[in-house]
Amino acid sequence: MSKKTINVGLIGYQFMGKAHSNAYRQVGRFFDLPVNVRMHTICGRNEAAVKNAANVFGWDNYETDYRKVIENPEIDVIDVATPGNTHAEIAIAAAEAGKTVFCEKPIGNTLEEAKRMLDAVQKAGVPHAVFHNYRKAPAVALAKKLIEDGRLGRIFHWRATYLQDWIVDPNFPLVWRLQKEVAGSGALGDINAHIIDLGRYLLGDLDEVCGLLHTFIKERPIAAEIDDKLGAKASDKMGTVTVDDASIFLARFKNGALGTFEASRFAVGRKNYNRFEINGSGGSIVFNLERMNELEFYDNSVPDETHGFTLIQATEGCHPYAGRYWPTAHIIGYGETFINLVADAMTNLHEGKPIEPNFVDGYENQRILDAVERSHASRSWIKM
Repeated sequence: MSKKTINVGLIGYQFMGKAHSNAYRQVGRFFDLPVNVRMHTICGRNEAAVKNAANVFGWDNYETDYRKVIENPEIDVIDVATPGNTHAEIAIAAAEAGKTVFCEKPIGNTLEEAKRMLDAVQKAGVPHAVFHNYRKAPAVALAKKLIEDGRLGRIFHWRATYLQDWIVDPNFPLVWRLQKEVAGSGALGDINAHIIDLGRYLLGDLDEVCGLLHTFIKERPIAAEIDDKLGAKASDKMGTVTVDDASIFLARFKNGALGTFEASRFAVGRKNYNRFEINGSGGSIVFNLERMNELEFYDNSVPDETHGFTLIQATEGCHPYAGRYWPTAHIIGYGETFINLVADAMTNLHEGKPIEPNFVDGYENQRILDAVERSHASRSWIKM
């Protein structure tokens, strides 16, 4: 019996478009999926650039108007990988057309946008997913299993940082991620959103937050040209930075655990340092994306003479996702987290199960982003 083909239309072709394209191209090579995934159409406003992306990434067609992609009866999934200011418009239109909707994070630039997006997919009754891909690293999935198995006991602390340094230079151009009208927020929505999602995924929902946002460099050269690796060329004109460079907030989880969340693009030497530590009565776990195949585990139940953090190489066939790739200790990387997410999404789509994470998660994460911004403005704790 032949497999059903899922036709994908991808809106966006830069950094995230490249990551998503790689996932669709590779997923059937590493996972025995119940469906075939066809890279039907990629869409972008610059015809020359999107045509080149189609050729390089392996898409069958290209388009410059996202509405034509949505209207195409052959296309089943609309994947939104554009800057944040267009997410709501495209995703809502796709849902109203009856398409399955995938979207990059955060799903909206505001809480109101995220709510409209969630309402749209729920009203249309269409499947939906959000690309919080770090859930799909084998070591993170293993951390989830250890917690669910009770190996950490009662959880006391969540301590998370996401640190980068790519805009420390004051002459780095004013790219769209530094403009509130396009990006929604800065380090808060771009990278703190990831550790918010990981915190909710591993420990559950938050009860209250208290936040601080700060912008170190207020003006930058306006970007003349951007690339697909977060870089750009500067013009000789200056513009105002309208987002945060760093965001920090305290939190209390509904399960009673205390949390700290820090995200900064001004941590010199930290390139993509997404790290969390969880402390419980039964032990602790530590994850660092820059060493993403490893999970540190302190088991408090073993005899005192053997206490100490154990470094687990999450590359055994028994570890989540790891067995789909290479022999033990032949590590996977950043791109594979997207492949794992797409594999889960396509399998659940075929089986009629909800995809995780989805727009419900996207909306709940957006509620936290919104609360942190309000907390900063009011200099007070905000109840969720």
